[in-house]
Amino acid sequence: MDQKFEGILQLKKIRPTAMRLLVLEQLSAQKSAISLSDLEHFFEKSDRVTLYRTLKTFRQKGLVHTIDDGSGAPKYALCEEGCSCVLDKDLHVHFHCKVCTETFCLTDFRIPEISLPVAFKADEASLVVKGVCSSCSG
Repeated sequence: MDQKFEGILQLKKIRPTAMRLLVLEQLSAQKSAISLSDLEHFFEKSDRVTLYRTLKTFRQKGLVHTIDDGSGAPKYALCEEGCSCVLDKDLHVHFHCKVCTETFCLTDFRIPEISLPVAFKADEASLVVKGVCSSCSG
């Protein structure tokens, strides 16, 4: 297994098991966010619960973030280097293509800080733009 992926897991204080290394390798090969069902296709002989727990651990440790693109299933994408999934620092726009149904992280397009009324505390925020991606638009 690639030392690079093992190092990434160790930096996030995640024990590098064989399945975690395989899932990380698969996630890093993706150009768009991926659902649990999509991930299952790459690991036909593995247990869905194991994949879910792996993604849950990755999310808790700040290795991946989830995207609710309105498709009914959360999508998972690797956090960019230096991301700590802090609400007011690491928010970026996501784009969901209505043609190919892929969801992309647009990390160069940051969501500006959002002021909330006194005594309101945000835990999560998301901005999903829907339309047609560059591959599908021609």
